[in-house]
Amino acid sequence: MKKILFHISRITETIEKTIVFSSILLMMANSTANAIGRYAFGKSLFFSEELNQFLIVAVTFIGFAYAVRKGRNIRMTALYDSLNFPARKFIATLIAITTGLLMFYLSYKAYIYVMEVKDLNRLSPALQFPVYLVFSIIPIGLAMAGLQYIIAFFMNLTHKEIYLSHDAVDI
Repeated sequence: MKKILFHISRITETIEKTIVFSSILLMMANSTANAIGRYAFGKSLFFSEELNQFLIVAVTFIGFAYAVRKGRNIRMTALYDSLNFPARKFIATLIAITTGLLMFYLSYKAYIYVMEVKDLNRLSPALQFPVYLVFSIIPIGLAMAGLQYIIAFFMNLTHKEIYLSHDAVDI
């Protein structure tokens, strides 16, 4: 089981890194080109703002999954830190399964929304790009975050340590 979780985690990590890295690079290149065009030639790129908005969606939702993987998501630990090890282990395991299931539920609801947007045949104003394709990153990112929480749940069930994710152990 650990080997399967490790392979799933590595594959999703590669996907997350690639999407976040390339989105940030493309935002930088797009913003730079737009600024050069505006100040040097007096013409902005008509699609620049729209493209950056699309890329921010990708960085936000895929970046969230990556933050969960690294145990860098926001946690409220005031009460948790005051508990003994068995209680912390139980709470961490409970949080992992409930949050994972919540992420999958939200992913499902986001998928339904994306399909509704697709049925409307809505296009972005500047690029004339199907908006549902951009919005489809939302259920994907939520599902990837849910997968990380489920992996943490199984890691907590099968190991002595407290796992925040496959890669992060609580100290």
